[in-house]
Amino acid sequence: MKKSWLVKGGLASLMIIAAVSIYNPFTSAYVKELKEQTLAIAVMNQPKDKDDLYQTLQEKASLMNKPPTNAVIDPVWKAIPGYNGLSLDVEASYKNMKKEQTFDEKKLVLRQTSPAVSLKDLPPAPIYKGNPQKPMVSLLVNVAWGNEYLPLLLETMKKHHVTSTFFLDGSWVKKNPSLAKMIVDEQHEIGNHAYTHPDLKKLTKQRITEELENTNQVITATLGAAHTPVWFAPPSGSFRDEVVNVANSLGMKTILWSVDTVDWRKPQADEMVGRVLRKVHPGAMILMHPTEATAKGMERMITGIKAKGYSIGTVTQLMDEKRLRTK
Repeated sequence: MKKSWLVKGGLASLMIIAAVSIYNPFTSAYVKELKEQTLAIAVMNQPKDKDDLYQTLQEKASLMNKPPTNAVIDPVWKAIPGYNGLSLDVEASYKNMKKEQTFDEKKLVLRQTSPAVSLKDLPPAPIYKGNPQKPMVSLLVNVAWGNEYLPLLLETMKKHHVTSTFFLDGSWVKKNPSLAKMIVDEQHEIGNHAYTHPDLKKLTKQRITEELENTNQVITATLGAAHTPVWFAPPSGSFRDEVVNVANSLGMKTILWSVDTVDWRKPQADEMVGRVLRKVHPGAMILMHPTEATAKGMERMITGIKAKGYSIGTVTQLMDEKRLRTK
C-alpha cells in the first residue's frame, strides 16, 4: 500500500515538473537555446565533404585559382617579368563563413603565389614590356632637352595622380638641377639615360661604363642616394649586348619600349594620342619626351589609357610580380 502511494506520488511530481517546463517561459527559452547550440555544434562537426558551404568554396577555388607565371627570356620580347598566381584559401574562407553557414564573397581569403623564376633570376637582357597579364602600363620620359614643356607635363601627371619613370641625361641633370629636383618632388622615379646622349652601340666598353657611371654619380649627388637608378634607357634605343651587360654590372636593367609616341617628329597632339591608344596593351611601356605634343596630349592620353582599364605606374611598379586585381 505504501509502495503504491509512492509510485503515484512520483508520477504526480513528474507531471508537475513537466507542466512547469511547458508553461514556464524561462525554461522554454533555455530548452530552445540548448537545441540551437546542439544543432550548431552538429553542423560545425559535420564532415566537410558533406558540407554544402565547403563544397561551394571548393568549386569557387577551381574557378578562381590561377597559377603563377615565371619570368622568361622571350625570343622576340627578351626579358619578361613574372606574375603572381592566385589561390583561394578554402580552409580560411570556410572558417570565416561556417558560423552563418552562408557563402559571402566578402569573406573569401585570397592569397598570391610567387613564381619560381623572377626577373632577377634571368641573365642580362633588355626589357621591352611588363607581364602581359598585368593590367598596367608605364610612361617612360627620356629627358635630355625640352625644359619648357616639363612643368606642364608634371602638372598634368599630378592632376591625374600618375607617377612615371623619367630617364635623365647626366649632362642635363648637371645643367638643370632644379628641374631634376622638381621631378623627384612630384614622386616620379629616376632612371639613367647616359651622360651625353651618345650612340652607345658604337662606343668601347670603357666609354659605355663612363657614360653610365658618370650619370649615376651626378644623379646621386644632385638628388640623393635614394634616387640612384636601377633602370637604364639607352639613348635612341641603340645598344648591343655589351651595353646591357655593363648596365647590369652597375646594378641596372636595360629598358626599351613596346609603344612609341614618336613625339620627336613633332606630330599633332591628337595624332600622337590616337596612335598610343590604338597600340597600348597590358604591360606596355610607352616612350615619350618632354615635347609640345606630349605636353598638350598628356591629359587625353592618361584618361584614354585608364578608360581601357589600365593602371599607370613606374617601371618598378610594372616589373613587380604582385597582382593588381584578385579576380
